[in-house]
Amino acid sequence: MVVTLLPTGPHLAAAGRVSCIVPAHNEEATIGEVLDRLAALELELEVIVVDDGSTDRTGEIADEFADRHPRALVIHQEQSGKGAAIRAAIPAVTGEIVLVQDADMEYDPVDVPALIEPIRRGAADVVYGSRFAGGRPQRVHRYWHRFANRLLSLFTCVLFNATFSDIETGYKAIRADILHTLDLRRSGFSIEIEFTAKVCKRKLRIYEIPISYYGRTYDEGKKITWKDGIVALAVLLRERLTPAPAAVPAVEPRTPKVFPEPVASGARPLRLDRDVAPDAVTG
Repeated sequence: MVVTLLPTGPHLAAAGRVSCIVPAHNEEATIGEVLDRLAALELELEVIVVDDGSTDRTGEIADEFADRHPRALVIHQEQSGKGAAIRAAIPAVTGEIVLVQDADMEYDPVDVPALIEPIRRGAADVVYGSRFAGGRPQRVHRYWHRFANRLLSLFTCVLFNATFSDIETGYKAIRADILHTLDLRRSGFSIEIEFTAKVCKRKLRIYEIPISYYGRTYDEGKKITWKDGIVALAVLLRERLTPAPAAVPAVEPRTPKVFPEPVASGARPLRLDRDVAPDAVTG
């Protein structure tokens, strides 16, 4: 028997419900398969699709899915960006754990159970699905995109004294009670950076697990560009220099608990240094 000693918060295994936010813009070719794969998971799953001003059948396909699944909701809005789509869905969340699922099939829903497991067990507050942790299928392409991602991850690690390998991953899971207190404001892809900065400032328990990544080329519909990387860097620096809120709701204390098995296959903790002075982490 393997015994793992880990810090713990609320144990959510019995709570059950997971809310999955699916931001989508002109993804008619893939959104149907993404939603069907989510529905096939053996989870108590709530699906919230945000149609971000699509001009194809994305919204229609999402509506048809919602007609067949009572725990699915579709929000239609004018095109405002991925961040705006995620923020529009947050008030509708009713689950205990929240994750974001892109509608383009670059991320396979088969990885969702492993992604949320450290939170359900009470070991983590936030979990990142890392495309670069190894051990899962990865498409070999776009070197400069990967280089820029690693550079942003490195800057983040230096600024927040952490050990991220993939801050721009589209697969992140978080406790819902914490998400509601983050006050996310970015409307574009830079919400990924804002999210990371704010969870680091809160000194939350962050874990990574390896995930599969079936990346697209620009000809296949990839939307993020080098310009988004420049914006991400600016947002990262601005968030680091912005003081943390004077008062935020406290999370559960970090008390040890013995589990009879490891948290999840391939999971590893990302821990901020607890001995660093608070102002050195919170900015």
